[in-house]
Formats: sequence, C-alpha cells, structure tokens
Amino acid sequence: MKKTALMATIVLASCAAWLLASEPQRSPASGVLIIKDAFILPVSRPALPKGSVLIREGKIAEIGPQVATPEGATVIDAKGQYVMPGIIDCHSHIAISGGVNEGTLAVTAMVGIEDVIDPEDINIYRSLAGGVTTANILHGSANPIGGRNQVIKLRWGKDAKGLIFEGAKPGIKFALGENPKRSRATPGTSPARYPQTRMGVEDVIRDALIEARTYTEKWDEYKKRALAADKPAIPPAKDLKLETLAEILRGERLVHAHCYRADEILMLLRVADEFGFKIATFQHVLEGYKVAKEIAEHGAGASTFSDWWAYKVEAYDAIPYNAAIMTRKGVVVSINSDSAEEARHLNQEAAKCMKYGGLSEQEALALVTLNPAKQLRIDNRVGSIEPGKDADLVIYNRHPLSVYAVAQKVFIDGQVYFDIQKDLEMRERLEKERASLKEKDKKERERERRPEGRRTPPTDVTTTAVEPPDEP
Repeated sequence: MKKTALMATIVLASCAAWLLASEPQRSPASGVLIIKDAFILPVSRPALPKGSVLIREGKIAEIGPQVATPEGATVIDAKGQYVMPGIIDCHSHIAISGGVNEGTLAVTAMVGIEDVIDPEDINIYRSLAGGVTTANILHGSANPIGGRNQVIKLRWGKDAKGLIFEGAKPGIKFALGENPKRSRATPGTSPARYPQTRMGVEDVIRDALIEARTYTEKWDEYKKRALAADKPAIPPAKDLKLETLAEILRGERLVHAHCYRADEILMLLRVADEFGFKIATFQHVLEGYKVAKEIAEHGAGASTFSDWWAYKVEAYDAIPYNAAIMTRKGVVVSINSDSAEEARHLNQEAAKCMKYGGLSEQEALALVTLNPAKQLRIDNRVGSIEPGKDADLVIYNRHPLSVYAVAQKVFIDGQVYFDIQKDLEMRERLEKERASLKEKDKKERERERRPEGRRTPPTDVTTTAVEPPDEP
C-alpha cells in the first residue's frame, strides 16, 4: 500500500508541476507587447527582413520596419529570429475524450465534438510546441455523415469551453469510400450496417439531405401558419439530426468531406450542386490532382497530406505533387496532420511542397496558415500577420521552412502559451523532483525490509553508557 501510494504521489506531483509550469504568461499589465527586430513572414504579403509587431489587448496593432515602442510595453527582442502566423491544422483528432467514431449509425449529425473536448490532452501542448495555434477537431470517418466538428484554439491550461474558437463557423464531417462502407459490426456478431458499397454511401447522403429538406419545408410552413393564425399552431417535432442537416442546406454549416478517389469527389460535388450548397473542404483528397479543375469551379477547398500514400488501396494513386497541382489549378489548398505526431512539424510538411511542385516560400507557408483559415472561414481573425487580427504568432529560431527550425515562443491572443526556455527549465525541475521522489521511495523500501522490532544504529554516532541516577 505504501509503495502504491508513493508511486501515485510521484505521478500526481509530476503532472501538477507540468500543468503549473506550462500555464500561459499573463498579459502585460499595460496590455501592450512588442516583438522587435525579427524577420517577419506575414504570409498575406511579402516578407519583412527586419521589422516589429505591436500587440494591443491580444490583437495585432501594427507591423512594419519601424514601429515605435509604447511606454510600458513588454519588449521581446527577436533579433535573428523569424515570426510567422500561428499554424492552423484543418484536420485534427486531438483533445477528444473517448473515441472519435460512432459507428452504429450511418448518419450521426446529432452528435458533436464540443461535448467531449478534453482540455488535459497532452497533445494540445505538444502541438503548441510545433507552432500550432488553431485546430479543426473532427469526428471520425465511420459514417457517410458524421458528427459536428469544433474549431479550437490551443489555449493550454484553459478548460474545455476556454479552448473553443469563438465565432468560428460550425461544420460537420462527411466521409466517402472504404471507411464508411466498412464501418459495420463484426461479421457473425450482429447484422452488418448499411451501406456496404460506394453507391450505398452516396444513397445515404442523398436520402439524409432529402429528409432534411422535407423537415425544413415543414418548419417553414408551420412558421407561415403561426404568423397568419390567431391562435398558436402545433410545431413539427424537433430533430437534432435534421436540424444540423438543415443548416447545411441553408449554408450555415460547413461540410468537411473525407475522401480519396476522384470518382467519389465528383459524386459529392454533383450531390452538393443538386441540393444547392457548397463543400467547404475535401479532406485527404489524395486524387484531387485528377479533378482539380472541377474542385476549383465548385469553390471547394482541399486539405491534404504532403506525402502519405499506399497505406491502403484507396491511397495508391497519391502523389507528392498533389498540393501544388491543385494550387496551380486555383484550389485553396492546406496541409493537415490527421495525426497528433504530424501536427508537431506541419511547417516542414508544407516545405515539401516547394520540392514537389515548386511552390514559393509564401505559397508554402500559406498551406498551413492563411489557406486553412480561409477553408474554415476564420481568415478575418487568423492566418496572417495583419493589423486587427488575433495575435496568434510563432517565433522560430530559423526560417520555419527549414528542418532545423524550432519554435521558441507561441502566442495565442497575445499571450505566451509555449516558451521553449520555460519548457527546458520545467524539464530540469521535474527531473530533480523525480530523482528526489525515487530516493525517498528507495529509503522507504529499505525501511520496510528490516526485521520487525530491529533498528539499525547510526554508524557515525558513538554510544556512551549513562550511569543510573543515585537512589534517594
């Protein structure tokens, strides 16, 4: 019991120290911060070899080669370093409590990521260390129509509500291909779930949208009757699934569609045109280069991998030139992670598109900043360094497209949520604490191994006989 208790103490103490050490710095008392003399990469315009960024109350106030330092401002000397917008991951599964799939139904539009955000997921902090400040947290791909997504800011140390990106347009996850048609019960245990073919996936999506359109018509008719009648009319039954799908038809909810093959991409484009809405992003979209013209004409974005392929049959036609070809055809393209590990070096993933496709530095950086912001409809807030936007920034020790680049500080809303120097100091403190607790545990075990009732006298103490007191 003692050993178990002590080991629990070690774990808890380490976790507490980790959480405490990684809490964000408080904003300056004046609410003003200036990053001086850095190589600035605004993304929305050409680079500024030597300039400063002024931040007021969490917003970018000014950027330029000569920015005056206000009295009382906190000054960060970034000479010899690089400043870029915070990285935006358009496809992530971090910060989710429990599984990401609800595979029992083909349409699960009634469920939402917001309800299961886990603010203590260590991958939030690790993604921050890689320069990520915003992420689109998506449901899995077990369903032709999955759950509602949630865009978050990686405000490590905040509660679940504190992570939510306020004002971000809501979305939902669709999925095409192998995943939704194979996501069924294990054969022999229960009936297989429909659909089991690619045609069935299309049918499920179309049928759900028809149902949502009928639902919308019923509510529109009810509202007309309610306005015209002297007495209240009886409303239709509320349905959370159909409410969500109706938002898609009204253009109020973005569709992010998991896909691989060109034929299925074209299929979903036709379905969207039939029902009068736009696909916001095709996710993965590994054969997007084959139908880039059609994607661009529809107005959809494409969020893809830099160089993942051949991990299943659908991915065999993937090529590393995919992102560049779609970009040249007029598609707004982003590079995403779909992986807690990949999220830690998305800047380097974007750099690969310079080698495979010849994108410029600015175009490559846009793949992980401004372009995903556009895809998520949050580019008025983040994605580039411009006055008025949120101060979500990353300071790198080298050019962020270099394999040697390491994030030094990461800001969200003008607050430092990651500082590599503090991180290193924290590690040192934790190592000392761990060593101290191990030594304490070792002594405790040695004490427990001694025979009952025996005491080992100290070796460095001389025992002196004491005469008994005289009798009275």
